[in-house]
Amino acid sequence: MAARRNKPHAPAPSEARTAAGRRWSQLVTERSNALDLEENVFTLRDPQAIAESLRCSAERSQRRKAGPYQSAMSMLTFYINRAGRNLNPERRRALERAKVELRRLYRRA
Repeated sequence: MAARRNKPHAPAPSEARTAAGRRWSQLVTERSNALDLEENVFTLRDPQAIAESLRCSAERSQRRKAGPYQSAMSMLTFYINRAGRNLNPERRRALERAKVELRRLYRRA
């Protein structure tokens, strides 16, 4: 009979969360290779201002791998998805409207 190997167990969720690992999505937002975002862009109240800022960041960026529209939309969607249930309805509406504004700026359907 073959000897049974003891596999290391996966760390419990509380063990896996280190100080740096807890906010990995914040690090992505701050240090993304896709875009150099304006500071606090996702806290702006005006959806048009959010979309304009993302558009400028995307078009200015030399490090993005995709086109400016896709990079800007991806970053906005990433932020909305990572905020999840912690995003209050008013903020979610503003960010969803920013998606519409971004589509309008890039003349996408």
